[in-house]
Amino acid sequence: MATLFTPLNIKSVTLKNRIVVSPMCEYSSVDGFANEWHLVHLGSRAVGGAGLIITEATAVSPEGRISPDDLGIWKNAHLDKLKSIVSFIHKHGSVAGIQLAHAGRKASFTAPWKGSDQLKPGNGGWQTLSASALPFNENNTVPEALTRTGIEKVIEDFKAAAQRALNAGFKVIEVHAAHGYLIHQFLSPLSNRRTDDYGGSFENRIKLLLNIIKAIQLVWPVELPLFVRISATDWVDGGWTIQESIQLATILKGMGVDLIDCSTGGLVPGVKIPIGPGYQVSFAATVKKESGILTGAVGMITKAEQAEKILTNHEADLIIMARELLRDPYFPLHAALELGVDLEWPEQYQRAKPVKS
Repeated sequence: MATLFTPLNIKSVTLKNRIVVSPMCEYSSVDGFANEWHLVHLGSRAVGGAGLIITEATAVSPEGRISPDDLGIWKNAHLDKLKSIVSFIHKHGSVAGIQLAHAGRKASFTAPWKGSDQLKPGNGGWQTLSASALPFNENNTVPEALTRTGIEKVIEDFKAAAQRALNAGFKVIEVHAAHGYLIHQFLSPLSNRRTDDYGGSFENRIKLLLNIIKAIQLVWPVELPLFVRISATDWVDGGWTIQESIQLATILKGMGVDLIDCSTGGLVPGVKIPIGPGYQVSFAATVKKESGILTGAVGMITKAEQAEKILTNHEADLIIMARELLRDPYFPLHAALELGVDLEWPEQYQRAKPVKS
């Protein structure tokens, strides 16, 4: 059996294989509500055989949305459609996960196909928030530095969202602390210039994330997995580093976090990143080796043999795929054939399954 198709047990949850649908923004919601698009998008990846399917960045508050079109979980009314999506995913043998997110200073933008322009307050947008009053770039609205009261609201918003995620039936939560969004804005010294106990030292800069994790754990069952996505490096001198990522991962492991989803970048614009096949895998490998926590590898992983090699080399425990699963929702079925694994196909598709010669 190829490692890619061996089960992985994380606490009480068993993933039938190591293929994960990465959180990918769909910008297709109105007022945060999931709809038929999300059911078909996520449901087709379940039919396609992925072991774990994680929703796009799901806003814990209206002001935490990247765009007005983001998926949300800040009110109970959001749950009905999410429940039906979760039920469909589980019915087809995959596990449903949700990524909880707050965009911080990278909020209030239009969707990519609408120009990716920042919307101003009073013109469809809202006041953005961050660790410090530093915009993402010089053309953006200056964010409001969160007060202590504002920080406590953010923590409470993540806690309430985790409770709703549980009520909706999700089995995995991933906290989004990467890609230049709010938690990452606190982690990196490039965006966090605070002089209180949420800024300055490494211990202070990670405090928001740790407090969010503690709050979530008050409502999220200990037997269900909890992941954290980080940007393992800012790719910029003076920014967040791989050494800090290892240190953070070690602390999170001690707190009961189960897996670090290792991405990179996103904090500042115009950064030169050496993009290529598997270009972020080494960060997952390093975090895994040095901290002992499970990791997920991301970044231009597109081939079955490539994914298999990452796992057999013990560079990561899960393969978290984005664009390739947009191109091919049935990648797991096709990858199994390539690796010589006789994977069960949906009954409705059995007549299309290739017959071994």
